[in-house]
Amino acid sequence: MNTLRKTEAEATTTREQVLAAVLASDDLPSLPIVASQLVTLTSKGDTTLSEVAELVSQDIALSTKILKVSNSAFYSFPSKIGSIQQAVSILGTNAVQSLVLSFSFLTINKSGPCNKFNFNEFWEQSLESAIASRLILEKVPGANLEEIFVSGLLQNLGALILACTFPEEFGGVLDAIEDGEVSPREAEIAAFGGDHCFFGYEVAKSWNFPASILLPILHHHEPKGVSGEDKNISSTTKAIYLANILLDIFHSEKPEKSHREFEIQAKQLLGLKSEAIESILENAHVELGKGAANFGLKIEESKPVQEILQAANIRLSLLNLDYEQMNIELVAAKVALENLTSELREKNNILKNLANIDGLTGVYNNRFFQATMDKELSRSTRHSYHLSLILIDIDHFKGFNDTHGHLVGDFVLAEFSKVLTAALREYDTLARYGGEEFVVILPETDERDALIVAEKLRKAVETSPFKEGKEEYRVTASFGVSSAHPDLEETLGKTDMIKRADDALYEAKDSGRNRVAAYAPKKKWFGKK
Repeated sequence: MNTLRKTEAEATTTREQVLAAVLASDDLPSLPIVASQLVTLTSKGDTTLSEVAELVSQDIALSTKILKVSNSAFYSFPSKIGSIQQAVSILGTNAVQSLVLSFSFLTINKSGPCNKFNFNEFWEQSLESAIASRLILEKVPGANLEEIFVSGLLQNLGALILACTFPEEFGGVLDAIEDGEVSPREAEIAAFGGDHCFFGYEVAKSWNFPASILLPILHHHEPKGVSGEDKNISSTTKAIYLANILLDIFHSEKPEKSHREFEIQAKQLLGLKSEAIESILENAHVELGKGAANFGLKIEESKPVQEILQAANIRLSLLNLDYEQMNIELVAAKVALENLTSELREKNNILKNLANIDGLTGVYNNRFFQATMDKELSRSTRHSYHLSLILIDIDHFKGFNDTHGHLVGDFVLAEFSKVLTAALREYDTLARYGGEEFVVILPETDERDALIVAEKLRKAVETSPFKEGKEEYRVTASFGVSSAHPDLEETLGKTDMIKRADDALYEAKDSGRNRVAAYAPKKKWFGKK
């Protein structure tokens, strides 16, 4: 294969030829069976939690890894998750799929025929990018965190593919990069007609990955190239782009330059405030270490960003200052660092109070729901109270987004939360379970009263005009109710209650939607017929 392409037309032809060879190559990395089957299963519209759990449970080693991460600081749930069924119920289908894909990717080709390609370094950098991407996106209000980790992990999939399928040619690319002749992407295009973004995107597409993972792979070097109204994909791509800048602080010879670039780009691309940026920089080295341990890779311990910048400033000072001047600067830098630490501590206390709120809807998030449900279950057991749970799903929300766009979809989610809040009692707990799903905890409430509350909520949604300017949208929702009493149940488990509410919700949706259903051996319908 020639290493120079003179025209755009020649480059395009070469790119398509290389792609065809890649997809037909016996050396092309492939997904493990469970991961491949899970992608196919979740692409269906009505996949159940039980189907996902049953498939994942077939791989014992994979299940063990997922449970380990589920019980780690990566999610910080207050109670231990003991089974894949429980993990799927609590985390949700998308989050479990992301964990399966992440672990599957980390098991692909630990070595290969390209001697100049450092496979161990590649895995370490991929994992660091995934951890840093998630850390950044956590600071974006209302962002969808379910797929950011796997998107960050897979961003450089194309480099691995080229190294495995065209080892000799890719070795020449690495030589050109090392000599400083061209940038990595320029060297790849010269050799293959396309860069690693293109080839990673095309192979992931052949694996039937969703657009939420594909587009960040394609555009992570140029995040403004993501078009359309899906702001979650745009935010994910921008977070991955920023993560690479953040990691340059730890690995480049000029960390101060990367530090300035990160602060500027974080504000421009994601609109992050100074407090959020400072929190990311302060916690990055800690999260990198913890994340690597969770996923079974050893990454060299990183120093805090402030320490790295301080060392860089000292090196710069040595070029211009004598010994006495250097000591003065070091003392001043230490004082400034102590002041910054004090300020960050105060600001972090403020941020902790916001950690339980969903940024888009203003109601509680899934993490707060999980902790509150544990407390209410304990209180119900101690005092022999009834406890009920309502799982709510906005009807046809995906189709609604496709028709009206994601901006209108976000408006509906926010207004939907207001309608529910206004119709609930002061001591009930409303939380966003994930996506268009919400959950309500009803303390000291039996099934009969829970059905009354659910029907009240259903009518409130059905009769409320969702007005935005001159536009008005009609919205309905389906409701699944589960109830329990410690004197009537052998066990009063959170996972059981969530699963029962999910089964009841499935019945309501399967029978026409805009309905309330209660979990029971015999179907119970309440409200609209």
